[in-house]
Amino acid sequence: MNMIRTGLGLVVAFLAAQASYAEDPRPKAGALSFGWATESITPPGPVAIAGQYHTRISGDVHDPISVTALALESRDANARIAQVVWVSCDLVGIRRRSVDRIRRLIRESIPDFEPDNLIVSATHTHTAPSITDEFETDLDPYDFAGSWAYRIPTNQPGVIRPLEYLRFMEDKIALAATRAWKERQPGAISHGLGHVSVARNRRAVYFDGSARLYGDTKDPGFSHTEGTSDDSLDTLFFWRNGRMVGVALALYCPSQSVEGELYLSADFWFDARKALRERYSPELHILPLTGASGDQSPHIQVAKPADAAMLKARNLLYRQEIARRIVNSVDDVLEMARTQMRTNIVLQHRMAEVSLPVWKVSEERFAEAIKTVQSGMNRLHALPSPDYIQWRVQRTMAARYERQKTDPFYACEIHAIRLDDLAMTTSPFELFTDYSLRIKARSPAIQTAVVQLTADCPAYLPTERAVAGGGYSARIDDGVVGPEGGRRLVDETIRILNELWK
Repeated sequence: MNMIRTGLGLVVAFLAAQASYAEDPRPKAGALSFGWATESITPPGPVAIAGQYHTRISGDVHDPISVTALALESRDANARIAQVVWVSCDLVGIRRRSVDRIRRLIRESIPDFEPDNLIVSATHTHTAPSITDEFETDLDPYDFAGSWAYRIPTNQPGVIRPLEYLRFMEDKIALAATRAWKERQPGAISHGLGHVSVARNRRAVYFDGSARLYGDTKDPGFSHTEGTSDDSLDTLFFWRNGRMVGVALALYCPSQSVEGELYLSADFWFDARKALRERYSPELHILPLTGASGDQSPHIQVAKPADAAMLKARNLLYRQEIARRIVNSVDDVLEMARTQMRTNIVLQHRMAEVSLPVWKVSEERFAEAIKTVQSGMNRLHALPSPDYIQWRVQRTMAARYERQKTDPFYACEIHAIRLDDLAMTTSPFELFTDYSLRIKARSPAIQTAVVQLTADCPAYLPTERAVAGGGYSARIDDGVVGPEGGRRLVDETIRILNELWK
């Protein structure tokens, strides 16, 4: 009898141990390998430039625009644990239809990579080619970028059409992702938090409660800027044989210090790349990421004369000054990061499609939109360029009104990455900074980077107080999802992060 009891006890203990093992929530660590690649997406001729209401046709190429890809993989002795490829683009945005085509391309070129593990993001330079063509006919009303198409002047022959450029750009992004994946080799990472003063809240609030984008802060009615800025510089270093070979930098400000020019440019990220390579290595790879900053820009809002005097004394352009600040912040973190190199890491990646309630177009707003659409329908050729863009926006508003009746949700693609105690999350929106701060405050990770403008172009996602103040970037015309969806986005992001940090 004692032998039977002993045998049963062993069986029970074994089963309990197996159950415990099966439910072990601890993530697997594995040996890290990574690869880098860069491709030029500078068009071979003049193009329409994205980012303003009026048509701009590029003349010179002030500095090249490019895409940079970073491939990450972790493996244990038996198999792959996780994989991800992140491609950053010198563009105003990236559309979902482009991401879908790029994933189809890399499915063919790298069959051992799961295309859903691809992340594509934009730095939001306003001096890059347009990503929408006026002749597109299959527009999705929740694809905000579809409204921003520019008419190519007939008296300017040789201009590359946006659809032609898009194919060129998508092919180059897929090539960069493929090359980075095939170039991966063992290495080490470390990360740290720097600080750099670049972003400025660009929404001025007045005593009457109204808000204006780039409002006059010398106006006696000026009260305050609407919200705070995030001066974080999330820094992820990549090492081989003790030498830094790459760095990913999440800066909470779009790259639009020269947003109104008639040339092509990567804006201050070109200067930052140049300065970082001069400081560390000509071969240094740099992945620029735009942190959540839908209500921010690098433009000085208050005390402009003091900043101008400092630039003059240093003999620097403002974009060069921003690059100098980025390099100084990297320098500040680097020595600590050298002591934190890890080759065996926890790498996890989740991609989720979250349903966010769309910002509902009211019957009154629909009636206004239809009136504008009908009045301009037969005279589009005569509309000035800004009015033509406005007409397209109103046409989209009318289409949204019809679409929301049967599909009141926007399918939002978000990604979450765990790199040991660093979290990286994404959003397709020009996400107001408050949302990012909420995610960082509630995140289970020690350090969290929140990157915007990934996977799609649903435009701005403003806060409640921004909507109350009104003005560009906080109107229903300027975004597919409103504050209700913003709160849901934060909750879903935290839910996914908590799963990775069980």
